[in-house]
Amino acid sequence: MTHAIRIHEHGGPEMMKWEAVEVGAPAVGEVRIRHTAVGLNYIDTYHRTGLYKIPLPTVLGREGAGVIEAVGANVNEFKIGDRVAYASSPIGSYSEVRLMPAERVVKVPDNVTDQQAASMMLKGMTAQYLLQRTFKVNKGDTILFHAAAGGVGLIVSQWARHLGATVIGTVGSEEKAAIARSAGCHHVINYSTEDFVARVAEITGGKKCDVVYDGVGKDTFLKSLDCVRPLGTVALFGNASGKVEPLDLGVLAAKGSLFVTRPTLDTYVAKREELVATANALFDVVGRGIVKIDINQTYPLKDAAQAHRDLEARKTTGSTVLIP
Repeated sequence: MTHAIRIHEHGGPEMMKWEAVEVGAPAVGEVRIRHTAVGLNYIDTYHRTGLYKIPLPTVLGREGAGVIEAVGANVNEFKIGDRVAYASSPIGSYSEVRLMPAERVVKVPDNVTDQQAASMMLKGMTAQYLLQRTFKVNKGDTILFHAAAGGVGLIVSQWARHLGATVIGTVGSEEKAAIARSAGCHHVINYSTEDFVARVAEITGGKKCDVVYDGVGKDTFLKSLDCVRPLGTVALFGNASGKVEPLDLGVLAAKGSLFVTRPTLDTYVAKREELVATANALFDVVGRGIVKIDINQTYPLKDAAQAHRDLEARKTTGSTVLIP
């Protein structure tokens, strides 16, 4: 028997239980992975609370890294002993051992550690599609990224600066402001003491931004619309502060014929070739030192509930890894 963090009903972190589970042999097209590190992401709290509906009971988590210990029939790309990582459905990474569809897994290169892989796959591939597909950032663009000291924010800030963009980040404290600056933000706005709409206008000389990346949601979204230029884009990719209320689309016209999108990683890596290309782009910038992955917190996997409490209380910065 092995162990995993399961929930039997939606609710707070107290619903997370460390339980014995049985993991069988991999079926056709599957691999069995023994985790060496598991990623913590805000989407895990959405699954736990029921904001994103999932069947219960279930094992939480959708990001992990480890070693393949068994291979099912018709799996030709992987072998026992391969180091692999993933950030994809089906959920279930909060476990010592799990089964995973082989088509959702990628090999980890030698110059990336297991903890780096577990902490960056979801956040890093999110950064890749946001910067290169949702709105392709080019030299000279100005971007605004909310929660710039968070896991995705730190990756985006480094990557966007490398692409030649001017990076404006928002944070909730002076401590996080220092972290965001160290990651490459040209300008950092503390939204707990400053009006970020006014500061964006000041920083850009009234021109505003080409794109706003908003993973905060309810607390920031409407103001985000005031931070982009006419024909600019707002990419709402998360709901850390709560679900955004329905929007009168006429507002987009009034504010300058804006584009708004609600992207998800699952959509952008739905095809195997998209997953591999996205992961390889991430491995490339990390391997070349363009993007550094800061693992600022680690917790034993069995203490995942405390990790959730700290994440929701915004006590964490960068990436967090759970260790089986």
